[in-house]
Amino acid sequence: MSGASALYVGHVMHQRLRPRAHHLRYRIYSLLLDLDEIDALAARLRYFSRGRFNLFSFRDRDYGDGKDTPLRDQFERHMIAAGIAPDGGPIRLLTMPRVLGFAFNPVSLFFCHGRDGAIRAILYEVNNTFGQRHTYLLPVEAGHGPVIEQDCAKVFHVSPFMAMDMAYAFRVTPPAARFLLSITARDAAGTVLIAAHSASRRALSDKALLGVFFTHPLLTFKVVGGILWEAVRLWGKRVPVHTCPPAPDHHVTIPRQTGKSACI
Repeated sequence: MSGASALYVGHVMHQRLRPRAHHLRYRIYSLLLDLDEIDALAARLRYFSRGRFNLFSFRDRDYGDGKDTPLRDQFERHMIAAGIAPDGGPIRLLTMPRVLGFAFNPVSLFFCHGRDGAIRAILYEVNNTFGQRHTYLLPVEAGHGPVIEQDCAKVFHVSPFMAMDMAYAFRVTPPAARFLLSITARDAAGTVLIAAHSASRRALSDKALLGVFFTHPLLTFKVVGGILWEAVRLWGKRVPVHTCPPAPDHHVTIPRQTGKSACI
């Protein structure tokens, strides 16, 4: 079966510059899932399922508003609120799947395409370890180059070691043979942290899934363990701790060109 869905294998890197230098680098893999292909993938692949336990699985409620509304319907509604007219083009999700029933995704990306193949918007869906989720919907300018550059103000608490009064700058090379994402977090004094995710595409097959299951054992469990371990290291370096504020009243933020943000 041919299709857009694929496996991406690579690394995640964080480089903190202030107030203490700190660096981490982990191996990681993700699935690129065309929302219209998930059922066919689950029927074809022995080790991937939708809505039930398997080595790898996908559960719709892990994304969006966490309810039963189809994900395409949710995100097309958000696109309309952002002034983007969806035309039924593909919506493709780059995310870590559930592994043995467990998932935690610090950030997942939804690439919303038109029928002409052009990316109309990217949704950055962020989860924190306090059980909260928030999405930034950033429209993509027509005629963009191979690298998409976007920015927005931070409105959602992610790490107790990062203040809220910050802004993000995103640089994205959309998934093809390679995928690249860098996120720069800045405050009034300059860059605080740079995060990067780089990965290479592989065909999505049972053999490939079994391969990453054994070369990256219990990945999603290790992601949470890694977050906790890095928190201990940062605390040991006496990086200031910020309390977790309430989540935004609305779960999707659309930055406006005026610099203000609308919530829906």
